[in-house]
Amino acid sequence: MKALLDACVLYPTVLREILIGVARAGLYTPLWSERILEEWARATVKLGPGAELVARGEIAALRTEFAKAAVPPREGLEARLWLPDPADVHVLAAAIAGNADLILTFNAADFPRHTLAEEGLRREDPDAFLMALWQDHPEAVADAVEPVRAEAERLSGAPQPVRPLLKRARLPRLGKMLAG
Repeated sequence: MKALLDACVLYPTVLREILIGVARAGLYTPLWSERILEEWARATVKLGPGAELVARGEIAALRTEFAKAAVPPREGLEARLWLPDPADVHVLAAAIAGNADLILTFNAADFPRHTLAEEGLRREDPDAFLMALWQDHPEAVADAVEPVRAEAERLSGAPQPVRPLLKRARLPRLGKMLAG
């Protein structure tokens, strides 16, 4: 299964690290475009000095690790597509060009299901996506979450129970399942 990751699921660190962790486990193939990666890098500016530089380093590492994930633009594709927010058409175009099965995004309003279905795509929010993966591969998903939780704990210097951590990462159902 191929999933195009929208910038809004790459920007929150905990969510991105979990999604990349399950991709490393072979549960799906991540896709993105250079424009999506650039949106992620630029979104970090509001975090303060140095945040964009850190994001660009993380992007470089992902480009190396997932060398085939970057979908090049297909000439003329965007021109024939429509979405409620024209600024998101490039995401749909990348999903089509990459032969994705779905677009992972929190942005439901701008990716209408019927429009995506016309292109053979579906939209999923990360919590539903990860829950489906957990149902089929509970150990692999738990194994991807644990290092992220441990790193959050190390960086914060405080306990980071999985359920509240995942709730903050907009993964409340997955957090509930993993917390037992």
